[in-house]
Amino acid sequence: MHHSPAQVQVARVAQPPHADADEHLLLRRARKCARYVVQHATKHTGVGIVCAVAYFDPGNWGVDLQAGSEFGYKLLFVVLLAGIFAIVVQTMASRLGCVTGLDLASHCRILLYNRPKHTKMWRWMVLYPLYALSEIAIISTDLAELLGSAIALCMLFPKLPLWGGVILTASDVFVLLALRDPMAGKPVRMFELCIASLVFIVLICMAVIISKASVQWGDAFFGFVPSKTVIQSNALYTSIGIIGATVMPHSLFLGSALATQDRVHHLPDPTMEVQLQTIDSSVSAASGDTLPSKKKLGLVEYIRAGAKRHFRIVNITDATRPDLASHAEHTNRPYSFVRLHLYHGIVDMVISLLGLAVVINSMILILSSAVFFNGNTGDQDPASLFDAYDLLGNLVGKPAAIMFALALLASGQSSSIIATLAGQIVSEGFIRWKLSPVMRRLFTRCLGLVPSLIVAAAVGRAGIDTLLVASQVILSIVLPFIVFPLVYLTSSRSIMSVRKPKKLRPEDPDVDELPAGAVTPADSEEKEEPTRVDNADAEAQVGEMVDFSNGYIVTGLGYLIWLVVVVANVYAIVGLGLGDD
Repeated sequence: MHHSPAQVQVARVAQPPHADADEHLLLRRARKCARYVVQHATKHTGVGIVCAVAYFDPGNWGVDLQAGSEFGYKLLFVVLLAGIFAIVVQTMASRLGCVTGLDLASHCRILLYNRPKHTKMWRWMVLYPLYALSEIAIISTDLAELLGSAIALCMLFPKLPLWGGVILTASDVFVLLALRDPMAGKPVRMFELCIASLVFIVLICMAVIISKASVQWGDAFFGFVPSKTVIQSNALYTSIGIIGATVMPHSLFLGSALATQDRVHHLPDPTMEVQLQTIDSSVSAASGDTLPSKKKLGLVEYIRAGAKRHFRIVNITDATRPDLASHAEHTNRPYSFVRLHLYHGIVDMVISLLGLAVVINSMILILSSAVFFNGNTGDQDPASLFDAYDLLGNLVGKPAAIMFALALLASGQSSSIIATLAGQIVSEGFIRWKLSPVMRRLFTRCLGLVPSLIVAAAVGRAGIDTLLVASQVILSIVLPFIVFPLVYLTSSRSIMSVRKPKKLRPEDPDVDELPAGAVTPADSEEKEEPTRVDNADAEAQVGEMVDFSNGYIVTGLGYLIWLVVVVANVYAIVGLGLGDD
């Protein structure tokens, strides 16, 4: 239909004058939101998935199977509660690393190593015992991963003896270390993609198995609602086990370290580069080995020199990483870095823990409830991993049982890699020893291999299940000693504050108004000559301090989580001392 110019003019006059401006504003906001989503997906995803692996390791599988077989869907609320606990403490760890540029282990050393009063007492009575507890937690974690992977191999290959599965799983040390070290100063996307692949294998396998099981979904959804079953005597012990098996101490160290990496620009860290070069030179000077090319040395000498570099323990000297006497000597990350990474990291952590860890743990408990508690098996004793595999094969089918074993194997292998990285962070942060990934892996695996082989050869399946549960008890006992300094550090304004620079010129954009990833004139390569200012004006241009510490609510929630874990551990230990099962 043809409109005359007069009609078009009338329509334009009739339209509100601010309609075009509002439409343009909405379009600009939509583009900005889309840009944030794309940037988050391409640059900031990965750390949350890596940390989420620790929250559905084989130790969680054993506890969730026991809870579902004994109490049905009633303890799903505890799984959700433990996931919320994990989100709170894990985001605290991410905040600590992003704002300060140091991991939790390094902060503990700064806080405790050079105390102004009673220095040696703080070192030997607090710092070193805390380091020992952290190493015990990592060894216990790797023990659970070793046992879970060995059980999965025995499920897939029934003729393989249990002790043979333990040895075969322990030999993966050389295969899993083929990737570059993710803690070498910048993100390794290939490593994160490999971990994500293992995680989604677990998720897909469990989803397929759940679809084939007879799940009463109405009762399952009501299981996320609190009920009196949780506070009953027997269920309370199992609930404590779920909380202790879900929140992992080593994941807090790992999350704080990964949060220090620059995921936007991917620029090499000068401090890390100097550190690595100095360490390599010190190793070469100590061992007389510089690892020249194969053309200068024979093949045997080249392999021998490479072995010396990989099997090493180096003390991090003051020249490579200063041993700070207090937090006052440390400079936090720039405000621009914190703004570009902090909230992206928190969102990534929350989505990964809720969408992966809580979902997978809930699936395991729902599967156990459907197969054991509601499956008319005639036996409501605690279910083990072998029981679940056998019953799935009988009731659901052999393919479902095989997928269950594959999911368990993927969970064990991915969790084992994470435990190795956490051990590297702990040793470097607490005692300033830098171990190569091969040495770290061998050290952790050998300490877990000995009790596993003894129990597997002497007792068999029943002993393995007992050892698996014992490893989770150790983790639950260690957890409060790690959570308390984390809450204390992230609640301190002096530790968690960064300086926000002021605008040098009126025409410069404010830092708060820049989109994520934008470069200010001061950050560009072609910089103008700075304006000469007096000393009185220099202090005025420094800028204000921005506080990134926890608020009162988050701080109170953190200490409440710590108190709940402490009370749960005391209750469990007293109950065991009185002879309760």
